[in-house]
Amino acid sequence: MAVVEAIGAWPAGERDAAMARVGALGLEPSLVDQAGALRPGGAEAVLEVVDAQYGGVLAASASVLVVCRQWVRRADGTVVAGGTTVDVRLRRASPRWTVTALHPARPGAPAAAPSSAAKRVVAAGPAIELPPAAAADVRSGAVHTSVLDALLELARKHRMAVSVVRSGHPLNVFGTDRPSDHPRGRAVDVWRIDGHAVVDPATPRRLVESFMRAAAAAGSYNVGGPIQLSGGAADQFFTDDTHRDHVHLGFRA
Repeated sequence: MAVVEAIGAWPAGERDAAMARVGALGLEPSLVDQAGALRPGGAEAVLEVVDAQYGGVLAASASVLVVCRQWVRRADGTVVAGGTTVDVRLRRASPRWTVTALHPARPGAPAAAPSSAAKRVVAAGPAIELPPAAAADVRSGAVHTSVLDALLELARKHRMAVSVVRSGHPLNVFGTDRPSDHPRGRAVDVWRIDGHAVVDPATPRRLVESFMRAAAAAGSYNVGGPIQLSGGAADQFFTDDTHRDHVHLGFRA
């Protein structure tokens, strides 16, 4: 998170000092060149990290998806709200893990004629909280209707905070050559349910289990989370180290 904050927030007059801030963290200053949407023009900016979740974790490498909101003050004094999601790649090193690459989200332009389901999902807050990149994904028209319909169905009984939909997620299931459902617009990750973070040990197990089962009932063929559930179709539920901090909903079509 520190590298995203060092690049995406700057006091007045210090936008161009990002490389020095990154270098002060003991990281390669040229990471700034990979920042993309995290570096909009502006006189100053503040940044809020909404969530940081695993995109994948192996013994010697990891992907952490840093979801953020950003407010940029332009030269004329106006403030523009935005934000992005950054896939931060790390490798194990001594004395700590180090950042090797940044992959910011690229949601694409809004669709000329968004679907009714897309409009309803975007307007569903606070039942469906969408961070900037996820909201842009929905507006782009690249998110499959099955995902949108499932979110709307789940919102009938739960308030949920989405972390990642399509952009800002690894293209392949981390550590494999299998395409992820996320970049194809067929998956969504939820990091908070009814005000409780999935990763929080105090979050009731029954709440997470209930949500995962409701996701399966809403059409997800591939429901991952911190709990291994029984029942469902073959391999419908799964858990692993990557999904300790969120619930994943994948859809075939």
